[in-house]
Amino acid sequence: MTIENDKELAAPGVVRIGRTLDAPPARVWRAFTDPDELAGWFWPPSFKTSAALDLRPGGQYRIAASTPEMAVSGEYLEVEPPRECAFAWRWDGDDHTSVVRIELLGDGDLTELRLAHEQLPADAVDAHHQGWSDCLDRLPGHLA
Repeated sequence: MTIENDKELAAPGVVRIGRTLDAPPARVWRAFTDPDELAGWFWPPSFKTSAALDLRPGGQYRIAASTPEMAVSGEYLEVEPPRECAFAWRWDGDDHTSVVRIELLGDGDLTELRLAHEQLPADAVDAHHQGWSDCLDRLPGHLA
C-alpha cells in the first residue's frame, strides 16, 4: 500500500509518503539505522553507496554515492528506537537544510512506515517526492 503526497492537501514544502511493509518495526528500524543495511538499499546498487551513522540526538550521519558522486548528511534531532527518528537533511553543495521524520507503527509482522520531509524549497518538492518514492520502492526487496 502506498500513500502518495496529495499536493492539494499537503503543506507547502512537505513530502509525505507511507508504506505498509511486510516486516516487524524492529527489522525496518534496523534497515534505516544500520550503516551497512542502509547502504544496501537506499540508492541503486550501481551508485556504490556508503553510510556512516552516529545514531543519537546530536549525532551525525552521511550517506554518499561514488557513481554518481553525491552525498547527503546532517544531524539526528530525535531518536526513539524502534519507532521514530528525525534528522536534518542537507545535500553536499547545497546551503538549504530540511528535516526528515520517520515513524514506524505496528506490531507483529507488519509495519506502517510514515515519512515526512519538511521545510523543502517549493521547487524541490517534486524531486524529493520522486527520490523518496524510488528509495522506498527498494526497501521491501531488502527486507525480504
